[in-house]
Amino acid sequence: MTDLIFAHPDRVVGGMRPLKAWRHFRKLIADKEDTEQVFHIIEALRDRRYEDHTRRFFATPAGRDAIATNTHLPDLLDDHARLNALPADSVGAAYVAFMAREGLSAAGLVAESEKFRGGDARFDDQLERFGNRLRDTHDLFHILSGYGRDALGEQCVLAFSYGLNPTWGILFIAWAGARVMQKRVPADVRVYAAVREAQALGRAATNIVHQDIAALLAEPLDAARARLNIGEPAAYHAAHAALRAHGIDPFDLLGEKKAASAASVGAAPELAKAA
Repeated sequence: MTDLIFAHPDRVVGGMRPLKAWRHFRKLIADKEDTEQVFHIIEALRDRRYEDHTRRFFATPAGRDAIATNTHLPDLLDDHARLNALPADSVGAAYVAFMAREGLSAAGLVAESEKFRGGDARFDDQLERFGNRLRDTHDLFHILSGYGRDALGEQCVLAFSYGLNPTWGILFIAWAGARVMQKRVPADVRVYAAVREAQALGRAATNIVHQDIAALLAEPLDAARARLNIGEPAAYHAAHAALRAHGIDPFDLLGEKKAASAASVGAAPELAKAA
C-alpha cells in the first residue's frame, strides 16, 4: 500500500455536525433529485467507521487492483455500447436499461458530487478513492437489490447500502426519509418494514463495492444476486401493492407527475387559441 497513502496529511475531517445534516436533509426532502444534498449529509455525519471500510476494501483483491490500475469507474459504466454487447440477461444490460430509462449517467453523479465539493482540495489517497467507488457504484446497488428510483426505493437502497457499509449519514437519510414518507401514506403502507428489511438484506449480502466491477457487469443478473446472497425485497413489493390498492402510484408518491400532466392538459386549449 506504499504507493497510495491512506490519508493525505492536509486532509481535514469536519467531525459530526448533525444540525448541518438536518439543514441539507430538508433541502433533499424538498427535491429528491437534488443529489448534491446527499453528499453534504454524508460528510456532516461521517464517523471513524468510514476509515475502517476503506482499510477493508484496499485489503481485498479488488482494492489492490484499484490501486494498481486506478480505473475510473464512470468511464466503464457510461460505455453503454460495450455494456450493450453483453448478454441480455447480464448485470450490465440491466444497468444500461435502468440508466437510459431514468435519464441517468455515472458522470452525472460525479458532477453532483463536484457541486458539493466546490473549491475544496482533492487528495489522491485511499479515503478519496474509496469514497469515489461508493458514489460510482450507487446505481448498481439499485440493479442488484431490486429497489427502484421511487421515493421508497431510494430510502430502501440507502438502508441496503448501510447494511453493507454502515455510516451514520446513510442511516440518517434512510430512516429520516422513511419517517417523512410514513406520515404521508396510509397506515397499512408499511414503509418502516420495507426500510428495515432493506437494511437486513444489505447486512446479509456480500459487499458489492468489494467486487471486480467489470466482471460483475458481465454476470447474469440472477446469478450475481445469488452469488452475492441478495434476497428478495418482499416488504418493498408489499408496500407498492398497498399503495396501488389506495390508488397511489408508487413512482409518483406526492402526485407531482399527475399535477404536471393535469397542468399540461389544462394549458393545451390556451396554447391552441394562441396558435
